[in-house]
Amino acid sequence: MAEVAAQSSEAPLEGASLRTVVAASSAGTTFEWYDFFVFGSLTQVISKTFFSGLTDTAGYIAALALFGAGFAFRPLGALVFGRIGDRVGRKGAFLVTVMLMGGATVAIGLLPSYAQAGLLAPALLVLMRILQGFALGGEYGGAAIYVAEHAPSNGRGNATSWVQTSAAFGLFGALLVILLTRLILGKTFGPEAFDAWGWRIPFLFSAGLLAVSVFMRLKLTESPAFAKMKEDGEISHAPFTEAFGQWKNLKLVLIALFAIMSAQGAVWYTAFFYVQTFLDKFLKVPAETINWIMMVATAVSAIFYVVFGWLSDRIGRKPVMLFGMSLMLVAYFPGFHALTQAANPALAEAQARTPVVVVADPAECSLQFDPVGKASFVSSCDIAKSVLANAGVSYDNQKGAPGSKAEVRVGSSVVTTASAKGLAKPQAKLVKTKVEGDIKKALAAAGYPAKADPKRMNLPLLFGVLFVFVIAATALFGPIAACLVELFPTKIRYTAMSLPYHIGTGWIGGFVPFTAFAIVAAVGNIYSGLWYPFGFTLLSVLTCLFFLPETNGRSLDQ
Repeated sequence: MAEVAAQSSEAPLEGASLRTVVAASSAGTTFEWYDFFVFGSLTQVISKTFFSGLTDTAGYIAALALFGAGFAFRPLGALVFGRIGDRVGRKGAFLVTVMLMGGATVAIGLLPSYAQAGLLAPALLVLMRILQGFALGGEYGGAAIYVAEHAPSNGRGNATSWVQTSAAFGLFGALLVILLTRLILGKTFGPEAFDAWGWRIPFLFSAGLLAVSVFMRLKLTESPAFAKMKEDGEISHAPFTEAFGQWKNLKLVLIALFAIMSAQGAVWYTAFFYVQTFLDKFLKVPAETINWIMMVATAVSAIFYVVFGWLSDRIGRKPVMLFGMSLMLVAYFPGFHALTQAANPALAEAQARTPVVVVADPAECSLQFDPVGKASFVSSCDIAKSVLANAGVSYDNQKGAPGSKAEVRVGSSVVTTASAKGLAKPQAKLVKTKVEGDIKKALAAAGYPAKADPKRMNLPLLFGVLFVFVIAATALFGPIAACLVELFPTKIRYTAMSLPYHIGTGWIGGFVPFTAFAIVAAVGNIYSGLWYPFGFTLLSVLTCLFFLPETNGRSLDQ
């Protein structure tokens, strides 16, 4: 019976059939990634719409945290839909996920703003974001497994790499729709129209994508490996217990998490999302410019997922993935320094010529890490650091006298900041506005630019850095689906594979922009947030090197 099962699940499909499976699975996953990435690409607008009752810094951090919250619920979705996929079938599980994701995304486009509904608006947004993350938690594993269980063993990396490209196509589609909406509305109604109401259009556009993806997936049949296992009566009745309660399987889950997915979350979301945060918040590059730059990088990445997936069929999964994570490890800090030189050379020059120093009583300085936006950072130190973080300016910390007001030193200029402690909100806002104006005046006098100058951008260098990031991310991500599918036995594959994948991408990757930005606001160096992804990438490089087995060529029935 085992031999029959092996023959059934390992036998390659006819070319047209395999192409249909890959196309339907990848297209549906692309639409789900589109839904998810529209939110991440509109963080700035969403912070103004749903968190307008907070300060700029608190609102931006809250929006980034909400982007991460969608990822936080992905492991739960992985467990729920993983159990369904291992007990009922692959097809049904990821048909439900695409419907849930599409419905939540369309709903975001219909939500009232903070100005219209107060706290109800962000509360509903949080709920929709949770539903998105929950749905995506069950989507990726189902699509990857479904394709892998149809593909021949010597072409599994190539076939599943098309599922990996769905992330690139989804992000590209999100950026394209956003860019076109900005351009069309800007010419027709003015540049303010997009921020006022036009941002809803990319979310509502999901209704059409949802209809197409559901139609395509309804045409699919169950995977041959699962169908044969069901016919033989070998379906797991307790996938959680078998996947996480037996050491032989739990060990594989831990290896997948630490050797592959820790780096995957850190590398991919740094390369494609924290880069956007860095260009926008710190380097002050216009949003439209960021959109088309990232569209080019994303379009290029789609090619290399397939290249590296194909290469992993030839030389193995492990060396290709190890190359990707190692490349990013050495590129983090020099790469982001080069981005500053390329995108905003005036900022780099001002920083080198006139360093900024904050002299403050340490007792007056808080760790401005407030994802829910309830804390009030009103000391003179907190106000000074908040203004500098928002301006994208690095600064050195020096200890001031106890009880003294914080000073911001920009060359020979010294700005003594005020405290807003004990003041009502209107008065506190006036104090902060006065301090912000004084600091920005001193920065401008020292040559610090308010925005990046497009005429001075070094586009070849900018795209060169992004290309290095793209190669690193695609070399790691391209073979991952095949490797994870081959790592786990068929009867618990959906459950066991999905959990480490979504912990890595959800809890590690999804919180890269939020955590890195908060670290920068606390420490004062615009590059300090990179230590977060660097640490997780280093963990994976070491674990992959010593513990990850090579899976290429394995039978899926072993």
